[in-house]
Amino acid sequence: MDSPEGTALLDEIKNFRPQQILASGPFQFDYGSITNSQLTLVKNPNGVNADQVLFDRLVIYNGETPDVTPLVLAGDVDYATHGFPPATEKAFQQQGLRIIRPPVYSGPALLFNLDKLPEFRDKRARQALAYAIDRAQNGTVALGDSGKAVKYMAGFSDILVPDWIAQADLAKLNTYDHNPDRAAELLQQAGWRKNGDTWQTPEGKNAEYELLFPAEYADWSASAQNVADQLTRFGIKVAPRSVTYSQQPIEVDKGNFQLAIQAWGSTTNPHPHFAFVQDLFTHNIPIAANQGGRGMGFELKQKTDILGEVDLEQLVVDAGLGLDAEMQKANVTKVALAFNELLPMIPLFERYGNNPVREGVRVQPWPPDNDPIYLNAPYGDNFAVMMIWTGRLKPV
Repeated sequence: MDSPEGTALLDEIKNFRPQQILASGPFQFDYGSITNSQLTLVKNPNGVNADQVLFDRLVIYNGETPDVTPLVLAGDVDYATHGFPPATEKAFQQQGLRIIRPPVYSGPALLFNLDKLPEFRDKRARQALAYAIDRAQNGTVALGDSGKAVKYMAGFSDILVPDWIAQADLAKLNTYDHNPDRAAELLQQAGWRKNGDTWQTPEGKNAEYELLFPAEYADWSASAQNVADQLTRFGIKVAPRSVTYSQQPIEVDKGNFQLAIQAWGSTTNPHPHFAFVQDLFTHNIPIAANQGGRGMGFELKQKTDILGEVDLEQLVVDAGLGLDAEMQKANVTKVALAFNELLPMIPLFERYGNNPVREGVRVQPWPPDNDPIYLNAPYGDNFAVMMIWTGRLKPV
């Protein structure tokens, strides 16, 4: 690059400012349509699968649930992925919209800041809260039929658990069925005691906490409020506090919280390795360090009853290594068993989409609900995108 030709080429690359992206897919941006609230995609006739895509134009709206809901009700939207509250879903159905419920392979979880709350470093205290919270109620309050209580508490989707964990090991998983009496028993074993209607920590302090949740996520907001209500009735006073969705995970990573709602599982990749990364790394010591904090402060070298000493960081890495499926299953099983016992976070419910679909106006009827395409998560290889790309979705 020291030659005159090389210098000239480098200058040309530095000064290259294309007017448009070099789109390889079936759509290109309509650059004049781009605003903060929406953009339009137009057909790119030379792109991959352009000959199969049957739509010439797509309008994409930006915004969280409160922004998109009126657009759906006004008939401007043919498909939306947001987590709509049960009352909103009912309004959609009254308009004749179809609701599609694809698995998301993820959902909200209750996180503990173990650096600030030493009383929860004892796994029995975390297990107690898992028994104290009625997860079925929590999912129903948040998302109606689309909020399904987590059963296996394995750290990844109940749908996928039987594919990765043998029946003998599956039987070892504690399902933490709602049982306030068992919750009280575990707290007492961990040194807590009840003073009237209020639980006190082993240090003798009243158990009172703040629960941080992202304001704009309607389903997580309802979940947080319900968790706070349930635990308060149980004798652990919890005050929910909302923070804008873009800032809340940063506050969690920095450790500026006591309890928080954040995601468990992975919606973008079906391999359990990625779910475990979310559960154990993302808002914990390994990745929270990028924000200068420790997040949950859950140490990844732990002693368990079921496996003895475990290095969860190494096990999670090993769970996704190589091409030996049986070896991967063995490592996935170890992480799942450890997660189930230790409960570094408490998965609350598994979210299924309640995606409104408007049929017969701009788009022909979608495939039936039992079509396997709907096993694609809406935030992964989205089934709507795949059906547009392959020509299965057709314009009216």
